[in-house]
Amino acid sequence: MAKNATKVSGRMLFIWFMLAGLIVFFAPQKITNKFQFGFVRIFRRPLGIGRNISLSASRWMASEQNMPTDVVSRERYNRLHNHLANVTEWLKQERQKVEKLSGLRDRPAWKGVDFVLADVIAASVNGLRSELIINRGQKDGLVKDQFVLANESIIGTLFKVDDRTARVRLISDPASKIAVKIAQFNMDRIMQGDGNSSAKVQLVSTKYKIKIDDIVYAQKRPGFLSTPVIVGAVSQCKSNDENPLVWDITVKSTCDIKSLTDVVVVVMNPQN
Repeated sequence: MAKNATKVSGRMLFIWFMLAGLIVFFAPQKITNKFQFGFVRIFRRPLGIGRNISLSASRWMASEQNMPTDVVSRERYNRLHNHLANVTEWLKQERQKVEKLSGLRDRPAWKGVDFVLADVIAASVNGLRSELIINRGQKDGLVKDQFVLANESIIGTLFKVDDRTARVRLISDPASKIAVKIAQFNMDRIMQGDGNSSAKVQLVSTKYKIKIDDIVYAQKRPGFLSTPVIVGAVSQCKSNDENPLVWDITVKSTCDIKSLTDVVVVVMNPQN
């Protein structure tokens, strides 16, 4: 009995759906349009979510299939960007070095002379030891006693040269002794470092009218220096305490040695 009731209910339900479908099919278009618009208004949000998901999936698949071959990963992009920045800075520094060396080579006094530009890798400019360590050596044509320039002024000489490094004895070092002349006076004297960031020139007769700021030149030296070059300026001139007939002259470098980052070594006989 329950089985027959279930069959009747199923048939009746099928008949109702058929009638409803026929009514909708033969109903006027105005009524069906209103029914469709109402359905859309009710289910607009769920339908919109589904459509967005479908569009996003389609776009992702299209981008995967049509991905250009020149796209690189973020890691590789950052690596290339950093490499470009390093190369740009290196070229800038090399250009500055070329400009420095070109300015020296254009001077007639330096004709036929080579210059080796070196970076300062260590410095000791206080007390009784005044020296620099530079990153050039024998492999770059450097030898002992060559003169070293900074800001186109002699600051010292090489006293120890290894394969790839060298030590510069500054003019203020007590072991530094350089033949010099002062201003326009034609005299040769020895300038020796005093260990106090300056140097002394002694045994200059008081008949020479030495003034503060007079230029002091390193005298030319065959094989090392072909012409006198500025080495400093007179910062103090007074009568010697032991011998009033001679001057006690103090010489200061004309460049700030403590702030140096690079220097130039004069190579008089470059090997081609």
